[in-house]
Amino acid sequence: MIRLIGYFFGIGTTLALLVAAGLAIYISQLTKDLPDYEVLAKYEPPVTTRIHASDGALMAEYARERRLYLPIQAIPDRVKAAFMSAEDKNFYNHPGIDITGLGRAIVVNLQNFGSGRRQVGASTITQQVAKNFLLSSDQTYERKIKEMILAFRIEQAYSKDRILELYLNEIFFGFGAYGVAGAALTYFDKSVNELTVAEAAYLASLPKGPNNYHPFKHADRALERRNWVIDQMVENGYVTREEGDKAKAEPLGVTPRRNGSYLFAGEYFTEEVRRQIIARYGENALYEGGLSVRTTLDPKIQLIARKSLQSGLLKYDMLRGYRGPVTHIDVSGDWGVPLGNVKGLEDVPEWSLAVVLDSSADGLTIGLQPTRQASGDLVKERVQGTVSKDDMGFAMRHFVNGKSVRAKSPAEVLEPGDVVFVQKNDGSDNTYMLRQVPEVEGGLVAMDPHTGRVLAMVGGFSYAQSEFNRATQAMRQPGSSFKPIVYSAALDNGYTPASVIMDGPITIQSGNTTWTPKNYDGTVAGPATLRSGIEKSRNLMTVRLANDMGMKLVVEYAERFGVYDHLAPYLPMALGSGETTVMRMVSAYSIMANGGKSIKPSLIDRIQDRYGKTVFKQDERGCEGCNATEWKNQPEPELVDNSEQVLDPMTAYQITSMMEGVVQRGTGATINELGRHIAGKTGTTNDEKDAWFIGFTPNLVVGLYMGYDTPRGLGHGATGGGLAAPIFKDFMRVALDGKPNTDFQVPDGMKLIAINRKTGMRAAEGDPNTIIEAFKPGTGPADSYWVIGMGADGSNGSGGALSPQANQAIQDGGGGLY
Repeated sequence: MIRLIGYFFGIGTTLALLVAAGLAIYISQLTKDLPDYEVLAKYEPPVTTRIHASDGALMAEYARERRLYLPIQAIPDRVKAAFMSAEDKNFYNHPGIDITGLGRAIVVNLQNFGSGRRQVGASTITQQVAKNFLLSSDQTYERKIKEMILAFRIEQAYSKDRILELYLNEIFFGFGAYGVAGAALTYFDKSVNELTVAEAAYLASLPKGPNNYHPFKHADRALERRNWVIDQMVENGYVTREEGDKAKAEPLGVTPRRNGSYLFAGEYFTEEVRRQIIARYGENALYEGGLSVRTTLDPKIQLIARKSLQSGLLKYDMLRGYRGPVTHIDVSGDWGVPLGNVKGLEDVPEWSLAVVLDSSADGLTIGLQPTRQASGDLVKERVQGTVSKDDMGFAMRHFVNGKSVRAKSPAEVLEPGDVVFVQKNDGSDNTYMLRQVPEVEGGLVAMDPHTGRVLAMVGGFSYAQSEFNRATQAMRQPGSSFKPIVYSAALDNGYTPASVIMDGPITIQSGNTTWTPKNYDGTVAGPATLRSGIEKSRNLMTVRLANDMGMKLVVEYAERFGVYDHLAPYLPMALGSGETTVMRMVSAYSIMANGGKSIKPSLIDRIQDRYGKTVFKQDERGCEGCNATEWKNQPEPELVDNSEQVLDPMTAYQITSMMEGVVQRGTGATINELGRHIAGKTGTTNDEKDAWFIGFTPNLVVGLYMGYDTPRGLGHGATGGGLAAPIFKDFMRVALDGKPNTDFQVPDGMKLIAINRKTGMRAAEGDPNTIIEAFKPGTGPADSYWVIGMGADGSNGSGGALSPQANQAIQDGGGGLY
């Protein structure tokens, strides 16, 4: 018997050794192709890029995986406790594998064998790190063994805190969120250190299967799982029973954070920044690089710009009548459902979509579009309101079959089922004004002339309606707003503001093509000074001036100012018939405002990488001595402005002074009501297709245009002074409120001399037609009367020929009118 027992013991030992040897060989084979766990030391996950305004306000986030990487020290103990309670309560005590949990899982799987139930795992947090970072998610024993081996090795190579840090920053939570910081923002719009016990517990319940515990689709299941995690936190001693009971009594409270842009009215600006980052660094850097971008946007000025442009576009559009409803729906049943599916304008929150329920001679009864809950479901309550006849007065003139018709009753304009935009009356609960999206569009840019920092940008009425940015992408004729470039070229090359030019008929003949430019009002004024020519925006004087000094010089200055890259040297171009953008025009005027220094328009101040290192800085000014180790009575360091001087500072002042005249008594006189030191110029193109105004104070330049996307006339008499200047005025009234009324600085050495505003000669004492004019050293009023553009025989100087290549330019427009 003893020998038999020994025999069987020997056989058993041999078999055990063979099995052990086989396992050793199997495991050694598995370890040969194990991934290198040392890559975890260089882990750089895809991280969200965040764009901020100049005051730090968050504008937008861009990411393929919405993740913000947090070091373990920045994650609160309460949050760490929730995840350990849910996933691995013995995390800080085991060597990578929880033997107790593994044994429990084996027993459960043996009991469930053949039942069809999914096998239970016992993965520790370390094992999940090994799987998520280094292995696939295949449900095989081979993968599980590899996972265990890697877990042992990871535990030997890294601290527990580092492993937990990797886990909490990598895991997927659903809703596109990765990492606990991204999940806290996505689900609760909070930072991790603001999470309550209940919120932390819910996030800890999600890694098991985000869709299984969806806060809206499976709310009961999500609540049950969250409460289980809270009970585990109590059992493990992380929170008291009282804290646990209080947390379990709370609702889920999930309030999903919306994607994309966050700063109101900043959509056009944000999209332009996004395009610039992609152009500079590529898409991967934007969507995975974790960049921190500080832009130049001033949120307060941006709001003013949006309101001013929108109000101007609406005012113009409403004067032209009502074009009809957005769409038509069936209102015989629950009108809220079909109305809820109509897309509105989320970036125009003052407006709501509504459906006409009844129309009569007195007005409309409307139903407001129901809002959507966080789950995406429409609220059940249906809200109604009214629109009186007076509150839709502009719509009494409406269009039927393309023809304008005057209606006597609102019932003739709209019928039940028509979907319209409305805006609530101030101080009223249920009365509204009828609104419509304007057809006319426009773009506006506000800039700091000393740095080129773009403070505000509006690319159209609504980004939700059209993403096309009319401030940077729309190529439009600037019309007479280009004339200051022509006059700057003249002043920089021997002319003075008192130089006299003939304002009289002129005909340009080139082959079979004849061009006869005219002033906007069709009249001529005879000889007048350069100042008068720009104040009254006289086309004939500008053509003669350009012809006298040569178009090559005009082209040089147009390109020097950055208005055009390449301008054809034809006379019609002197009247602004070439195409450019609002951004370029505002940059050109900034050169005049800052004393003639070149600037580069900038939307981005600084870009930092995920580690906080600055990889881009717009301000290129040098500063010697700024980083001195100590103070030894040395003078304060000064920033060295290395900008190129593209215009004589005295010329810059002269053209600025002349454009102050445009505001004080010229085509932009409506702006003079502000009582501010403002210079600017109107612009209107041929057939009144575009209306411009660009103006500035010593520290702020603002430019805008309005016109149809497919150019057509704005209407007879529509000018930059009548349409664009009032928008500029509305903007400046608010933007400059509370700021000092700073005058433009006269450069040292400049002479201020009283002249006769008609003859340009020195004014006699007591002359009522006197104006103070600025002259450079060595120049002054003419001693004798001389008129540029007048022939020796006293004729008006008509004539001059264009090259054949200019014929098309003549056919295409001929430039600005007013």
